[in-house]
Formats: sequence, C-alpha cells, structure tokens
Amino acid sequence: MQILVISGSARVESNTRKVANLGSKYLTELGADVTFFDVGHDILPLYSGAEGEELHPNVQKLRDYASQAEAFFILTPEYHSAMSGALKNALDFLGSSYFRQKPVSIAAAGGGGKGGINALNNVRTVIRGILGLGLPQQVVIDPADLTGNGQLIEAADKRFRGVVEELVTFTKAISASKVL
Repeated sequence: MQILVISGSARVESNTRKVANLGSKYLTELGADVTFFDVGHDILPLYSGAEGEELHPNVQKLRDYASQAEAFFILTPEYHSAMSGALKNALDFLGSSYFRQKPVSIAAAGGGGKGGINALNNVRTVIRGILGLGLPQQVVIDPADLTGNGQLIEAADKRFRGVVEELVTFTKAISASKVL
C-alpha cells in the first residue's frame, strides 16, 4: 500500500512538517509504504500551465510520487483562512489524473487560536474538484497539542491516529476492490 504524504508548509520551522513526519511514522507502523513530498524542501515553480514547466525536477518528483500513490495524506497550515499557497500550487501540478478514485485524508496544523478548519474546508473543496475521494475524518493540530519533542499529547494523538487509521482502512478496501 503506497501512500504519499504531502507537507504543505513552506516555513522553515513548520509544525505542519512535524505533524506530517508523525503521520508518516504512523502510516509506516500500519504497513504502508510512505513517500514524502515537502513543499518547503522540494520547491516548485509557480504553476502557470506553460509548456516545459513539467520538466522541473521537483515537478517530476511530485508527479512520480503521485502516480505511484494509492492514497494521499495532505497536511496544511492555515494562512488567511485557507490552505497554504505552496500546497495549492503543488496540487495544481497534479490534477485529477493523479487523484481519481484514490482516498485522501487531510489534517491542518493550526497556529494556536486561529484554527485550521477553514484550511481543511479549502483543501476538501480542491480534492473534490480533482476527483479525489476525500475521507470524512479530519483533524486540526494546534501548537498546544505538540510536546517539546514533536510528539502529540494523548487526546490529539488519539484524534490524529484515527485519521491515519481511516486512511489505511479505506486504501486497503479500495485496493482490494480493484483486484476483483
């Protein structure tokens, strides 16, 4: 089971990246083969639809990972009541041919008191637009949910693991149905 985790924050010190790394760890523990794309490290050009931009090495890397993925776990910060521009840019390079009939789980790393639910609603709208199967559970992780060593406090960890487990369950079920 191949799952692509996309960390959607371009910030150097990113809680989104910390939470995405934790998600990758949990998915691996549940038997997933995880690939990781980080918009803060794998910098993409600004999507314009211009001929040749798909030749950029990081665009090729993203598309290669996405074409191999059976499912996606997308994490974003919330900027001005929406997903990060860097994440939206990455999704623009993909589109429906990469997401069709594939489960997608989402999570946000909130900024503390500012929420993250608007970003998740924004991501959910885009996932629906590119024909991904947006799964029902989602989670917002606030800074207060993270310990000093990058782990989650117990209540947040339980919610987060629920999202991860749902992704694995749906991915297995959809993969099994394609074999039939």
